Amino acid sequence: MPPALPDRLYLVNAGGLSQFRPVYDALSSMGFYNLNPDRIRDLQSPDPGTLLARDGANLSSVLDQLREHHPEAKARVEGYLSQVASNISGVDVKAVGPKETLEFRQHVAGAKDPWRFPAAAMSDGTLRALGILVALFQFANGTSGVPLVGIEEPEAALHPGAAGVLLDALREASTRTQVVVTSHSPDLLDDPTINVDSILAVTLVDGATVIGEVDETGRSVLRDRLFTAGELLRLDQLAPNDHAKALADGRQLDLFEETTIG
Repeated sequence: MPPALPDRLYLVNAGGLSQFRPVYDALSSMGFYNLNPDRIRDLQSPDPGTLLARDGANLSSVLDQLREHHPEAKARVEGYLSQVASNISGVDVKAVGPKETLEFRQHVAGAKDPWRFPAAAMSDGTLRALGILVALFQFANGTSGVPLVGIEEPEAALHPGAAGVLLDALREASTRTQVVVTSHSPDLLDDPTINVDSILAVTLVDGATVIGEVDETGRSVLRDRLFTAGELLRLDQLAPNDHAKALADGRQLDLFEETTIG
């Protein structure tokens, strides 16, 4: 095995081994996102567009890669975006000197052709929606799907009516990649067809964060479609099961013992 270096993660060294390279490629191609509309709105420096940056700072380059190599994926992005913002018909990349920006095509009443607006003129919600959709439909290295996409609170800055569109996009993307989403939005969970096995509930117990499968009462209610997951969340009844709580209690006890002994 290559020697470990004190100033870098060992994953980089291990990636030099042919046996470990597929693991390295998979881990380094995962995308985790907390999208920042201001970074998407700024003029961006062109890059290879192989993987969307965490905050969306290279979104224009990734979108241009989709246009060139996967036009069908770009069309899906634009299709969903037009449902979130009904007057937008598409989005392109435009060079501005050595930088680039996004240019949105927007229908305006009475105009024969769509008007064009730069990213600087678009709302936070529209820019976040575009970032989420590009994250979901991007292709790592221009050839293969990103193996895992994690998105923090995709509903942020979006109007409640966009929740259904967003859920459809998440479902479509999940047929070719693993999608993990953290959310506080009951609206996003209001669809009764959401599989309870795809939900992990989160709560705070005695200062410890507990994450686990939905408890049996919640699972029964969701299976029988008496309530949606969103309705249970509104009622503060979407809770992790006892096994998850017991594991959290055990970790707290171990930590207490280690701290006391130390």
